[in-house]
Amino acid sequence: MLKALFLTMLTLALVKSQDTEETITYTQCTDGYEWDPVRQQCKDIDECDIVPDACKGGMKCVNHYGGYLCLPKTAQIIVNNEQPQQETPAAETVGAAANAVATSGAAGGVAASGMASSGVVPGTGYVASAAAVAGPEVQTGRNNFVIRRNPADPQRIPSNPSHRIQCATGYEQSEHNICQDIDECTAGTHNCRADQVCINLRGSFACQCPPGYQKRGEQCVDIDECTMPPYCHQRCVNTPGSFYCQCSPGFQLAANNYTCVDINECDASNQCAQQCYNILGSFICQCNQGYELSSDRLNCEDIDECRTSSYLCQYQCVNEPGKFSCMCPQGYQVVRGRTCQDINECETTNECREDEMCWNYHGGFRCYPRNPCQDPYVLTSENRCVCPVSNTVCRELPQSIVYKYMSIRSDRSVPSDIFQIQATTIYANTINTFQIKAGNENGEFYLRQTSPVSAMLVLVKSLSGPREYIVDLEMLTVSSIGTFRTSSVLRLTIIVGPFSF
Repeated sequence: MLKALFLTMLTLALVKSQDTEETITYTQCTDGYEWDPVRQQCKDIDECDIVPDACKGGMKCVNHYGGYLCLPKTAQIIVNNEQPQQETPAAETVGAAANAVATSGAAGGVAASGMASSGVVPGTGYVASAAAVAGPEVQTGRNNFVIRRNPADPQRIPSNPSHRIQCATGYEQSEHNICQDIDECTAGTHNCRADQVCINLRGSFACQCPPGYQKRGEQCVDIDECTMPPYCHQRCVNTPGSFYCQCSPGFQLAANNYTCVDINECDASNQCAQQCYNILGSFICQCNQGYELSSDRLNCEDIDECRTSSYLCQYQCVNEPGKFSCMCPQGYQVVRGRTCQDINECETTNECREDEMCWNYHGGFRCYPRNPCQDPYVLTSENRCVCPVSNTVCRELPQSIVYKYMSIRSDRSVPSDIFQIQATTIYANTINTFQIKAGNENGEFYLRQTSPVSAMLVLVKSLSGPREYIVDLEMLTVSSIGTFRTSSVLRLTIIVGPFSF
């Protein structure tokens, strides 16, 4: 009866104590765990190691995940409902039940030193009462002490807030009379080196190297990211604790600061004077026809075509920006862009008088009398003068004089056949001979007989103009029996043009 009453009072006390509990949450790990920055996960706190005098009264501290146990030195923990491996003497069973409290889960475990005493466990804020020993969470067997899970909240606020508690190293008492973690990094009580970063832990702190550095001995040394798998598309530049990417000339960093994209210089900053062609990583300049790239490969310079070749124009080459043109001397006109052709002034601008005859030659024209005959010769037909036989003076003169005109280009190649003379009247039983009677004082010409009635005037010396030559070609006709003899003259006017075209 007394035992039942005792259990009822203990249950009521436990319920009342639970009504005053407050939940304390942490952003990283639940109670009984702390953050491992190396493994990046929560790890169990060994309260038996960090809490001074975790268990009193000769009890032993047993650490477990999320908390710890205070057990008699002879107690045995049963796992997965297995049979006890060691028996506890009957004389110690009651004492053990009065002094042991088991906790599990994410909260730490504590022990009270006596049946009627209560207190706050250092470092957890958990309050244990000996009255809870006989509750449904603690069972005794035949000479055995069985530890079961205690569902009580391990973060209960003490029923007596003014009660002073002793906190473990790395913790301090709060205004709510619980042990809370000390942020050594904020308080400046850490001993991290100047080149290290302080990271606060539950009840402690850790010193790490800042991002971009790695620990080598006691020093934090820079990580050369450029020696690792390529972070950058083209060029990597290492900096203390970091790096950045660069691009080769002609490229620029994309928005991701990693990839390099080609710069279209022709659109962005066209430096070419005329034509610009973008290529991968660069550009090239080209010039229009008639221009060539200057030494800077950007500007264009005019090509002096006249300087590059002396055969572009027949007479004179005139350079112009990006092109050239050909000119011809007076008396000529340009044909097909480069060739000079003689202008026939006698057909276009005849300036001769009515009694004159216009004769065109290479590069000009001349006016000659329409009647070239001189006394005692009379004009019988165009350009033909005859000396009458009735006139005694004519007996010693050629019977006729025929006027002919021709023009040749300057510096004509020699020898060259230039004019043919032929008898117009053929008499029977006569012999014709040909000779140069006048105008060949320097031997520029030679007359070669080609048949009994014809001969060819040959140029044997090159002539340069402008110049005029008058050559008399005589044909002497003699009868085979010597009874008849006569002569006629062809007066040939040769005009040598000033040019070779």
